[in-house]
Amino acid sequence: MSGDFSEHVPPADPLENLAERAAADPAAAFAPDVIEALAGLRAEDRGRFEAVRSALKRAGVRVGALDPIICAAAGDEGGRPSHADLLIGIAAEAELFHDRDKRAFADIRVGAVRETWPVKSAGFRRWLGRAFYQRHNGAPNADAMSSAIAVIEAKAHYDAPERPIFLRIGEHDGKLFLDLGDESWRAVEIDADGWRIVAEPPCRFRRAAGMLPLPEPTRGGSLEALRGLLNISTEQQFVLAVAWLLATFRPSGPYPVLIVSGEHGSAKTSFVTALRAMVDPNSTPMRSTPRDDRDLFISASNAHVLAFDNLSGLPGWLSDALCRLATGGGFSTRQLYSDSDEILFDAMRPIAVNGIEDIVSRPDLADRGLFAALAAIAETDRKTDKEMRAAIEAARPSILGAALDAVANGLRRLPEIRLERLPRMADFAVWSVACGDGLLWPEGAFMAAFAENRAQAIGDVIEGDAVASAVVRLMTEAAEWTGTAATLRQRLAEIAGEAAMKARTWPVNDRALAGKLRRIAPFLRSPSVGIALTFTRDMRGRYICLRRSPSVGDFASFASLASSKRKNGGFPLVSEHRGHDANHDANAAYDANGLGHDANHDANAAPDSVCVMPKPLKTLPHDANDANDANSPSFGDRESKHMRRGLL
Repeated sequence: MSGDFSEHVPPADPLENLAERAAADPAAAFAPDVIEALAGLRAEDRGRFEAVRSALKRAGVRVGALDPIICAAAGDEGGRPSHADLLIGIAAEAELFHDRDKRAFADIRVGAVRETWPVKSAGFRRWLGRAFYQRHNGAPNADAMSSAIAVIEAKAHYDAPERPIFLRIGEHDGKLFLDLGDESWRAVEIDADGWRIVAEPPCRFRRAAGMLPLPEPTRGGSLEALRGLLNISTEQQFVLAVAWLLATFRPSGPYPVLIVSGEHGSAKTSFVTALRAMVDPNSTPMRSTPRDDRDLFISASNAHVLAFDNLSGLPGWLSDALCRLATGGGFSTRQLYSDSDEILFDAMRPIAVNGIEDIVSRPDLADRGLFAALAAIAETDRKTDKEMRAAIEAARPSILGAALDAVANGLRRLPEIRLERLPRMADFAVWSVACGDGLLWPEGAFMAAFAENRAQAIGDVIEGDAVASAVVRLMTEAAEWTGTAATLRQRLAEIAGEAAMKARTWPVNDRALAGKLRRIAPFLRSPSVGIALTFTRDMRGRYICLRRSPSVGDFASFASLASSKRKNGGFPLVSEHRGHDANHDANAAYDANGLGHDANHDANAAPDSVCVMPKPLKTLPHDANDANDANSPSFGDRESKHMRRGLL
């Protein structure tokens, strides 16, 4: 008898196995001790209370009749919990967290699929509203939803852990993850051993408006299939296009900027669209030029790859913004409808732009660029947009699989890659060599293509910059030039001509000239040009020193970069040397070491340097030669008087 009696003893915890007991006898859920326990649980742990309530509902208990009894036991005046309380209880089933910027996110379950949404997003609201309807056979009012979202956001901010959130490409524990963007929220896991598809990646992704799913990648493909989708005319273009594509699989930059140019009908838009479709397809693959920083910020917040179509030019602010976005630099803007709150964005994005003209004129953006000049397509070789879209869609699975193979190869080889010299965009160069050398192209092919592309960019930028081209012409006349900014500005104006001086880009004062020179200094210093630029000062003032590298000689290597463009115009790269006149004597030297000519210099000899200042950082005592110095022209009689006055 004792054994039979023990089987009917109620459990010590009234809520223990309550759902199972209620399934056999629904009245068990209405027992006084159970009601009291449920009321206490509701006050102490709303999440667990909602879980118990849901279990009772599945067991067949009429929770609509149970709720007012629990509320009465808890002393609620309304007799029923508010909609906001019910919504907060439902949200307790989600896994909340926040990112480093304290934005609230929630992992929710939709069937067997884990989805991640910002708490303030429409996706999370839809899930919350649907769950409310399923449990209470009604819709929550708008005020209750807003109140609940505010509380849930606060709980994610203060009570939940911090996790990184990614857009399309993520990283966790040394592995890369590519969000496929499908309804199952699957991702591709990539490591040194290869790649595989996983149902629930350890890193969290968010889905932005316009994102399209990637196809399930297939094995055994080849990136050579890209040739049929791109208007490629040279092997260099193909290598750089593939390198840019592989760079987009990195979760963080720096990233190169793909700059595509060509006349009408050269398939510039198709070129960029096809590449983007392999890693970050979007319902609007190409965007128009952003109007301001806010537009660019919004685009960068909602896409992994940014692509801008048919640009006719890049204003200074946009060129600078693209540089920051490609290689690092934060954005901040005032939050809408707020006087003091800021929205901060600190991330890097792969970027592609196209245009008919040479749209890049600033050296800092050109220094980050991969340039592809496309040839026009013959009418007999054209395809319709429908045919191109079908071809891209058919090739995507195999090309994506081949790209993933290359990325896995890069992860495996990356620790052992050591380049003899690191160019600009060194991280990109090392990554491209690790991914492609020996697998996609011969050893050294990428670095050769990258170096040639950079040399061409330097030539194009210097040719298109009036100040830079004038500096090059000046330095064909001498191995060294030193003087004040005012003197240099006047000398460059004489070289460039009146038309260049009237252009909006011509520096109107000495400070503008100094800023311009600092921008172009890296390109002038490059091996293909070889002009070193330094700024010095002493007791007499500030000076600019230009010095030509002996290894460059007469700039023949630089002249070859764009000689075909310069045959019918532009600056000549070689000009006659300018010697001192017969009146220039030994007293023109400023000191024993002589940045000018020494006492043995023949007056009729053509010098290989032009100097118009005393030796930097050194001031000599006055002597008898000072009077002669004051009367001795620094440039020769052909120089104007106001140029000499600028040296004082």
